[in-house]
Amino acid sequence: MAEKIDVIVVGAGLAGLVAATELAAAGKRVAVVDQEGEQSLGGQAFWSFGGLFLIDSPEQRRLKIKDSLELARQDWMGTAGFDREEDLWPRRWAEAYLAFAAGEKRSWLRAMGHRIFPVVGWAERGGYDAMGHGNSVPRFHVTWGTGPGLVEPFARRAREAEKTGRLIFKFRHRVDALTTTNGTIDGISGAILEADPVARGVSSSRKQTGDFALRAQAVIIASGGIGGNHELVRQNWPARLGAAPAHMISGVPEHVDGRMIGITEKAGARLINRDRMWHYVEGIQNWSPIWPRHGIRILPGPSPMWFDATGRRLPSPLFPGSDTLGQLEYIMSTGHDYSWFILTQSIIKKEFALSGSEQNPDLTGKSWLLTARRATNKGAPAPVEAFKKHGADFVVRDKLADLVGAMNALAGNDLLKLDAIKAQIEARDREIENPYAKDTQILNIHNARRYIGDRLTRTAIPHRILDPAHGPLIAVKLNILTRKTLGGFETDLDCRVFGQDGHIMPGLYAVGEAAGFGGGGMHGYRALEGTFLGGCLFSGRNAGRAAAKAVL
Repeated sequence: MAEKIDVIVVGAGLAGLVAATELAAAGKRVAVVDQEGEQSLGGQAFWSFGGLFLIDSPEQRRLKIKDSLELARQDWMGTAGFDREEDLWPRRWAEAYLAFAAGEKRSWLRAMGHRIFPVVGWAERGGYDAMGHGNSVPRFHVTWGTGPGLVEPFARRAREAEKTGRLIFKFRHRVDALTTTNGTIDGISGAILEADPVARGVSSSRKQTGDFALRAQAVIIASGGIGGNHELVRQNWPARLGAAPAHMISGVPEHVDGRMIGITEKAGARLINRDRMWHYVEGIQNWSPIWPRHGIRILPGPSPMWFDATGRRLPSPLFPGSDTLGQLEYIMSTGHDYSWFILTQSIIKKEFALSGSEQNPDLTGKSWLLTARRATNKGAPAPVEAFKKHGADFVVRDKLADLVGAMNALAGNDLLKLDAIKAQIEARDREIENPYAKDTQILNIHNARRYIGDRLTRTAIPHRILDPAHGPLIAVKLNILTRKTLGGFETDLDCRVFGQDGHIMPGLYAVGEAAGFGGGGMHGYRALEGTFLGGCLFSGRNAGRAAAKAVL
């Protein structure tokens, strides 16, 4: 006999928790089902840097950043590039999300105890025209406490609802099928997996110990994306980005496998924009991995010189922090799936940060003292120095000839030519010594230092790369790092899923990455960053509130 519930949420990540807690707050009885153990509560959001896209926030205004809904809409639409018939609902979701980010998003979170680090980051800066890709102003608001700090209010609300009986967790329950009665999705069935006390993110056992079934008036799919399944990533890889990389590293654990997306599509749901995805090009192999092929993304400042595998400098405006997918497209066009940073100790100490809660113990631990040291330390942050010392992708030398030789040895080829690398660095160095320049990257550096947030924490004092006073020289081999799927199940603004026949599937909702963060892909082709977690929050909230009204 299947256990009776009002609403089932498949996935205990951020979007699922938001939906479940909204339902419980409305007096509904909800079950949250996840194939992982309770140690993985919060899903990928827990591992994140906790960045949130906000518009005209108090934090921006304090830093004299002039933002507006109109400017943000211009940036979003120029970035998204909506151009398909399937973009009707994604575009509507984008408009609704922008209003949320400019409106109650911050106050809604703040009422639950969420707080924001006061320095606003400037991600995806673009570099094209005013209507093109990129953030015109800084909008990346880091959660005080990073990913765990964002998950905490919803995990707390969920545990409180659990005590009252409004919410039950079904960990280690793997969904294998959706059930339908008279055309309405009304439940799930699957396998119970054996208990496994492995740490968060570590691959867990798939040994089955039994079966289960749950019935409900509605099912919300909050199962995440496909980034841990490289076969599926390659299968969906868009031709516009070149051939899929032969070598990739993973920015998400192995259980982010896309199984539930396939199961839901098989049940009749319409999946759109599956070829839109968001993978990073500044990936480095984790020297202390948690999951298979574990990679970390470098969050670079504007100063490292960026070279492709053959030693050519990436063209303007593909500089650090400018255009993630533009960089990916260029790198794959070279016939190689890696590239290089060359920088100095002065740059790495001021400009390098690593994405992920575990790589930022100061912000994650909410330590003002440790965070302040980012601006005053003689060395780079400890996690960055650990990668410099132990990371397989780092090369450190005092002389350029030795550096280039070691880079070739690491790559296992002789593609890099010392004379060509030296000529490009020397040309850049001549420009940096003048307050004026024609080199676009140097113009970007000067522009960054006009913003107090970058000047204090993210942009080194301009200097020559080959100046020994700023050494040693550092090279970093950059890998393609899998992360997000931008497409997903097509939904209306209540997160109700469309079937392959174009009609709403009664009883079925989708949220978070499984829904392309809203509508089947509210980002379009590209993202402005800080918008993935926000999409989980917004879609989870919409689904929870809509389903609460729909069920009896």
